Amino acid sequence: MGFFDRFSRGKAADTLSPAEAKQMMDAGAATVLDVREPDEYAGGHIPGAALLPLGEVRAMAPSLLPDRDAPVLVYCQSGPRATTACGILQKLGYTKVYNLGGIAQWPYEIED
Repeated sequence: MGFFDRFSRGKAADTLSPAEAKQMMDAGAATVLDVREPDEYAGGHIPGAALLPLGEVRAMAPSLLPDRDAPVLVYCQSGPRATTACGILQKLGYTKVYNLGGIAQWPYEIED
C-alpha cells in the first residue's frame, strides 16, 4: 500500500502528524483550512491555508469546499477548534477530513 492509499481510504477526522500533512500539501493533494479568527490568521498561518473561522464553517464550507470527497486538512491554534470543525465538516458530508491539531505544534514554515 502506497503513502496516498492511506489517505484516499481514510475515514473523516483522522489525525495526521505534521510530516504526513506536509507530504500531502507538497503533493498538492489537500486543501488546508485554518479555523482560527482573522486576527490569529494574520499573525501567522500555514502557507496556502484558507481562513474559515470555526463560527462560519457550517455556513461557508459548501462554497469554499465544493468537493466533499477532496481531502481537507484542518488546524487551529492548539487543537480543540480543529476537532470541532472536523466534526462539523463530517456532518456536512465531507468524507476525507484530517485533523492537524494546532499550529503551535507545526514545525514547518509559517507565513504572515
